[in-house]
Amino acid sequence: MNRLSSSKSPYLLQHAANPVDWYPWGEEAFAAARRDDRPIFLSVGYSTCHWCHVMAHESFESEEIAALLNERFVPVKVDREERPDVDRVYMTFVQATTGQGGWPMSVFLTPDLKPFYGGTYFPPESRYGRPGFREVLRELARLWLEDRARVLASAESVHEQLVRATASGPGPRIPPATVLVQAVEELASQFDHRDGGFGRAPKFPRPSELLFLLREHARTGDTRALAMVTATLRAMSDGGIRDHVGGGFHRYSVDGQWRVPHFEKMLYDQAQIVRVLLEAAQASGDLSLLEVAEDTLAYVARDLSDPAGGFYSAEDADSVPPDAPEGAHPAEGAFYLWEADETDRLLGADAAVAKACFGVRPEGNAPHDPQGEFSGRNILYRAASDEEVARLHGLERDEVAAACERARRILFEARASRPRPGLDDKVISAWNGLAMAAFARASRVVAALRPDAAPRAAAYLDAARRAAAFLREHLWDEERGRLLRRYRAGEAGIDGYAEDYACLVFGLLELFQAGGDPGDLRFALRLQRRQDDLFWDEAGGWFSTTNGDPSMLLRLKEEYDGAEPAASSVGLLNLIALTQLMPGAGGDAIGGSPAVTDGAGNLPARIERTLQAFEPRLSLASRALPMMLAALSAYHADRQEIVVVGEARDPRTRELIRAVESRYRPFAIILRLEPGQAAALARDLPHLAGMGMRGGVPAAYICRNFTCDIPVTDPAAGDLKSRSRT
Repeated sequence: MNRLSSSKSPYLLQHAANPVDWYPWGEEAFAAARRDDRPIFLSVGYSTCHWCHVMAHESFESEEIAALLNERFVPVKVDREERPDVDRVYMTFVQATTGQGGWPMSVFLTPDLKPFYGGTYFPPESRYGRPGFREVLRELARLWLEDRARVLASAESVHEQLVRATASGPGPRIPPATVLVQAVEELASQFDHRDGGFGRAPKFPRPSELLFLLREHARTGDTRALAMVTATLRAMSDGGIRDHVGGGFHRYSVDGQWRVPHFEKMLYDQAQIVRVLLEAAQASGDLSLLEVAEDTLAYVARDLSDPAGGFYSAEDADSVPPDAPEGAHPAEGAFYLWEADETDRLLGADAAVAKACFGVRPEGNAPHDPQGEFSGRNILYRAASDEEVARLHGLERDEVAAACERARRILFEARASRPRPGLDDKVISAWNGLAMAAFARASRVVAALRPDAAPRAAAYLDAARRAAAFLREHLWDEERGRLLRRYRAGEAGIDGYAEDYACLVFGLLELFQAGGDPGDLRFALRLQRRQDDLFWDEAGGWFSTTNGDPSMLLRLKEEYDGAEPAASSVGLLNLIALTQLMPGAGGDAIGGSPAVTDGAGNLPARIERTLQAFEPRLSLASRALPMMLAALSAYHADRQEIVVVGEARDPRTRELIRAVESRYRPFAIILRLEPGQAAALARDLPHLAGMGMRGGVPAAYICRNFTCDIPVTDPAAGDLKSRSRT
């Protein structure tokens, strides 16, 4: 066992038995590099990464390669999910020097941590057009001994270029609404009208792009924007990227039809996709999207939930194939693939219908698999609609739907006996904030669109509340006033990054709207203060890290909404929501403490400064920051606060809430309050003080800039049916 054996990271523990003498990131490794005058080999990945597993089996389990690493380098392993700060710095280098990025990431550093060579996956010998890892190690070791001056000069030059490239300053203006229109046009020009999504294979779900399009649909009435969203979501929901047996979505599709996925399942994907499905169901009225959202939440609740309330990070892409000999290596997708005769045996009389529904073929249905790993097996996807299968088999649509649902249950039970993919059971603050937001929003949307599903809606709210309680108990350091990044196996650690604060505030604001607990709002405000204290940039936006870690060569401000939204994008959405909730949001008291202020002034001033800071990026490369575009859309929209006051058990209250929540209102803060709750919240939100029922009848208050219209008591009133537009 090497130095990783005492780690709490599932990824580092996967490498604890390697013959490579790994160090974790830290001063011990840096001191060894200085003492022994050796370069550092930095390997960055995460526990559910397929190609990380491949490189581990091929290279890090090899005695020969381990000997090279141990004798000529100081090998360092980093879990990118625990240390996104380290990952971002060196990924910036790899992308700048190679034009691409990904994991595993392999970077060679001088003892003072400056990178001089890097890439992603290296095979042990040259293939796939990539140099062999043995060759790379031998050549770099030779250069370090024989041409040190050139290596050091290159590292210094690259570092200076990265410092210049990542410097930022405020832009000249707040981006106008024309930037939003241009971004919609850019997405429309790259939209795949046949298969949904944008561009060609591989296709990644980028929920923030879809959220932006939904907001532009609401702001401007652009029906194209809504059509692109719903077409993409339906294609994803029908494709193999979705687990049709157990629920949830895989990481991405290697093909353009969403058919053949990389099979890992990430919490942050589930949370963000659920959010888009819920909003799209509201905007379009398509309840099939709501069904997929609930199916995904059921997967998270069943397979990614800690009994104490938090949410786990991910499930692996790889698992040991069924009936494999003892000691067999895990294979990608083994848990999810089916042979045709296996489905025949399990499904009996329903087999023909189910195979038509899910595209099962005798020869297998994965022709796009480049390595042939899936040959002869089937990835389930919706190959035909219930109506099409009914016509083909001379059945009623309801008969087909029932047969396919029976097939799902039978296959789920059969699959449960297979070796499961590895579970990454660490709890990450940022991802839990996103998941909290999804469950809290689901509690509202499901109750509104499916009145018969009140128990499920209540369960979603309870899940969000339990997650909030878990995070506050285990990941909030009250004594230091600091949020921690990771909890696992009874231990919390690693000071949180800006994204952890921003995403948890995001989740708490959603939870406050769903449940009305002032404690959630107060905790959100406290976290917002700390986020600003630790990460705020006077030029606008938030740095990813504090300035207190000398091992960080660069203090970066994330300018890309990728698989996870950037801290500044989520933070901007949070500030906009807080200004809607709080009159005088910059300086008035909240919970007895002054709200966040600094050199940037009050919250509206911070919003403007952040938009100015990102204006060049939004104007020149808008698709890089779709979540910030969603915030810009809110900035330019007609924003509302809607407060419904009435007893929750009163059917009239439920009808008012349903009238509000069944409409798509992305620019509204919506509160549902018991009659006495408004007065109790007045200490924090004074403008609520006068809000109550009208003549004993539940009432809805529609407010803009803390000025409210006459209360509405009729759910059919026009004010409740209208949508907010500029």
